[in-house]
Amino acid sequence: MELPNLYLSLFRCLLLTTTGYLCVQGLPHHSRRHHHNRQHLHDEHQLYGFRPTKLFVFGDSYADTGNVRKSLANSWKEPYGTTFPGKPAGRFSDGRVLTDYLAKYLGLKSPIAYIWMKLGEKKLHYGMNFAYGGSGVFNTYNLLPNMSTQIDFFEKLMNNDSVYTKWDLQSSLVLVALAGNDYGAYLANNGTAQGLQTFIPLVINQLAMNLKRLHEMGARKIAVTALEPLGCLPRMTQTSWFQQCNETQNMAVNFHNLLLQQAVEKLNNETQDSAFLVLDLYSSFTTVLDHKKDNSGNLKFDTPLKPCCMGVSNGYLCGSVDENGTKMYTVCKDPKAAFFWDGSHPTEAGWRAVFTAMQPTFEQFF
Repeated sequence: MELPNLYLSLFRCLLLTTTGYLCVQGLPHHSRRHHHNRQHLHDEHQLYGFRPTKLFVFGDSYADTGNVRKSLANSWKEPYGTTFPGKPAGRFSDGRVLTDYLAKYLGLKSPIAYIWMKLGEKKLHYGMNFAYGGSGVFNTYNLLPNMSTQIDFFEKLMNNDSVYTKWDLQSSLVLVALAGNDYGAYLANNGTAQGLQTFIPLVINQLAMNLKRLHEMGARKIAVTALEPLGCLPRMTQTSWFQQCNETQNMAVNFHNLLLQQAVEKLNNETQDSAFLVLDLYSSFTTVLDHKKDNSGNLKFDTPLKPCCMGVSNGYLCGSVDENGTKMYTVCKDPKAAFFWDGSHPTEAGWRAVFTAMQPTFEQFF
């Protein structure tokens, strides 16, 4: 199969989703440099020898904790949120997502979603979540704020509203999640397989520009997620009755991830402070899926590719109802025994297992 057709096979699948894939996390440790003045010594000590006091998040549905409007997302409908917080709350899962586990690891409460900041002013000192499910580095669906606009929101809070300072950003961890909505939107707007060859690098280049911008604003710990194995998402494995991943699609994912790794290496060379880290969601997902359990052995997923919540037929999704309000989806008895919650997103237990697989990266970093 030629590469253009392989890409087309991969990214046409993204048209089936109305919300996106995304997430992010940690960073590499780097020794302090010597400077000639006291302020620089203090800055370097804080940048490389501290535990982040805030978490700022940008991206899509793998990181979003409630920014998408209720009218646009199933994440505000039952049965989302049944495990945590007990009702739909805007997370694309039955409970906690990657952002929540990362915040807990840092000893912080989950940062408040940007759209709710006025209702939770006491929580602002934990950071803020600007991620919108379904978004990308470019414009995607329903006029969702793209990543550049999300960063604009943050910059306004720093410069005009004085909610946060540059020091707040310097002493924080920034999580950036991106996973594929740009490609789905591109094909939905009559993009071609040949055009994808040049569009994929454009996506990576724009993502790199966003990462560099955050660094120039003051961030010194920036983690960006690689693509998860899209060929293993339930939307892709349902044709095999959730028995096996589509390895052809996963090969295409590896191409995206290779370009991302190269871009991050270039940024680290240019900035000379190793501020950027790629979080390998691909390996974390496949490790859990292959072993059907988390690293501790406490969580086991007997049929890891089958989602807990799914529509009763191809025309329905998790959370769908008909014109009479009748539920058109089924939910498994125990979400803790399922890795995937719906066609694209892990359960709380799934995210816990993924984070457990990535935890050595954080332990080394901090």
